[in-house]
Amino acid sequence: MSDAREWSRDDTARFVRAATRDDDKYSRGVVALRTGSPSYPGAAVLGVEAAWRSGAGFVRYAGEQRVIDAVLARRPETVGGPDTGRTRIGAWVIGSGTDPEERTDAEAQALREILSGAVPVVVDAGALDLAADATAPFVVTPHAGEFARLRERLGLAATEREGTEDVRRMAAELDGVVLRKGARTLIAGPDGTLIAVDAGTGWLATAGTGDVLAGVLGAVIAANPDAPLPELAAAGAWLHGHAARIAAGVRDGGTGHPIVAMDVAEALPLAIADVLS
Repeated sequence: MSDAREWSRDDTARFVRAATRDDDKYSRGVVALRTGSPSYPGAAVLGVEAAWRSGAGFVRYAGEQRVIDAVLARRPETVGGPDTGRTRIGAWVIGSGTDPEERTDAEAQALREILSGAVPVVVDAGALDLAADATAPFVVTPHAGEFARLRERLGLAATEREGTEDVRRMAAELDGVVLRKGARTLIAGPDGTLIAVDAGTGWLATAGTGDVLAGVLGAVIAANPDAPLPELAAAGAWLHGHAARIAAGVRDGGTGHPIVAMDVAEALPLAIADVLS
């Protein structure tokens, strides 16, 4: 049996609040993304869309001009440029839609600077190999294959126990939060915290949904600067899964229907409204 804490809607509600008349774009959370690539610009588009749809007050995209153009074509509210200037960033999202084999020295340096800062970082896909050297607070978000490769890179042997011990050991080794994506998402903190999120649907198994999750996580973390990072990761994963259920038409039971990643992003406001109701 797993000893993970089962995450719920009520747990998620603690990290979701309605905007008030006293809010401004900064108080609602600022998310910066360095994601996507000329080969995979859609990853940046999906992550930015998800950050906006999850309630961020300001989203900044830092990357190559061709990717900036794709992001702004979809979400003109985004501030795009090669760097973030003096923006008061609450969370970074890096790595989605990138390949470490194609990473330039300049890009590697930019990512390492983010990972050595004070701002929490969501580390996805092509940036996972850099997490071991991070000093910033961070959440890594590997799927099963990426998790196995990262575990091998860290020299950790595989165990059993439904994978829970593997996730815990990786979090301790990295000294960061590990979110292993799957039908049952497991989240572990370096202190031994273990949370399970079982809130999705099989229709979520489609390309690009991990990019959406990264954007959701960035928005939730930026909006809750003083909250525990494992719990924020769980809240983001729950919202992502709930949005998928809404998009697929399985919220009230039934078999539902196919969805694409953008459907999940577009359903995020409904998922948040449901939590607030």
